[in-house]
Amino acid sequence: MNRRDFLLSTTTSAALAGLASTAARAEMAMSPGEKPVSPMQWTDENGLTRFLKHDTDPLTDEFAKYPRCPYCGMMRQMYSHTRHLIVYGNDTVDGTCSLHCAAISLSLNMDAGPKAIYAGDAGAEGAVKPLAETSALTYVIDPAKPGTMTAVSKWAYADAAKAEAAAAAAGEAAKTATFEEALTLAYLDMAKDTLAIRKRRGEKRKQMGMDMPAGN
Repeated sequence: MNRRDFLLSTTTSAALAGLASTAARAEMAMSPGEKPVSPMQWTDENGLTRFLKHDTDPLTDEFAKYPRCPYCGMMRQMYSHTRHLIVYGNDTVDGTCSLHCAAISLSLNMDAGPKAIYAGDAGAEGAVKPLAETSALTYVIDPAKPGTMTAVSKWAYADAAKAEAAAAAAGEAAKTATFEEALTLAYLDMAKDTLAIRKRRGEKRKQMGMDMPAGN
């Protein structure tokens, strides 16, 4: 190696080492939100879904553990016929009042796929409906009847015959659907439903003299 190449190599190495040291010091000085971590790492540590409970027996004492929907505040036992319970692959659990709010949960939890989703069986006897896995449920979509958190009801039935009968009794606009089809419709209805809910809740806040929620 000649003198010129040696000096160039030595100078370049020193410069790179200096840059690396500067970068390391800069990263140490960064706040958690500024550090160069992957989006998945950041949401694991800071995302909105950190409130979810780890629960390996979610069906026991369900209403005691998940009394209210975290997205709208409604009491889930009062809406047992439309409630949903999502068990994610990491054993975190989210209990919602409706398919509408279950869709919100599923969209927020992009990194923890669901291993089981339950819904209330609207066709069951009794005031409080039992849960059943959505893979075995038939949903009835009825545009003529408002549902929980939506202008278009989406009730689930464990008995497919009861679902067919309910759809037939509701009129020509009603139809049956799988969970995946009903979930897709919930997302399609989300924009209009959210606008209507926001307006209605805003009016109720004014009537009750409530201010808008304060920021953190």
